[in-house]
Amino acid sequence: MSKAVLKFIRLSPTKARLVAREVQGMNAEVALAALEFTPNKAAGIIAKVIASAVANGDYEPEEVEVVSCRVDKGPVLRRFKPRARGSASRILKPTSHIMVEVAPAGSKTESDAKPVKTEKKVDKKATKSEAKAEKKETVPATKKATKKAEKKGDDLTKIKGVGKAYQEKLNSEGFFTYEEVANMNEEQIQMMENKYSFKGDFKESVASAKELSQSKES
Repeated sequence: MSKAVLKFIRLSPTKARLVAREVQGMNAEVALAALEFTPNKAAGIIAKVIASAVANGDYEPEEVEVVSCRVDKGPVLRRFKPRARGSASRILKPTSHIMVEVAPAGSKTESDAKPVKTEKKVDKKATKSEAKAEKKETVPATKKATKKAEKKGDDLTKIKGVGKAYQEKLNSEGFFTYEEVANMNEEQIQMMENKYSFKGDFKESVASAKELSQSKES
């Protein structure tokens, strides 16, 4: 593969690209013949660049094809034209850079090679089932204990000063019945008051639990 570059041509890139798109992918000999009869300023310039690219690779025009014909924007020359009342209007003169690449017919360049996709399809059903299983495994043990306590244990909310929120805290510490609360020692009572900031005197709740346990037994 060989290439040729022509820079700073006094030609608009938008006009030159109209011709460059037509010759891209064509046989070099056919492209040169087509450009010879194209009534466009860009046609003659691009034809010279194609001929230069063919000569740089020591090819014959019929042996190669135009792989790439690119037109890049160059610097813009700024000129001014005097107008009425001492004013001036701006004139922009664009320039272009033309690059042509030719290669033997039938050969593929690196730019033509399409990357192979290696992405694997994700089974959405499998991922959903795995997510559900993870959620089930991550259920805290305390919640399971409270559910068992609701079925097997006593209703600790009947104890003086104990509500639903504090009942869950008692269950998390392993107290599910009136008898268990009534048999709490001073260290456990002090721990419940300090750890869970119990409002009031927890000893009164313990005394209430004793009364409930006795009435339950009778």
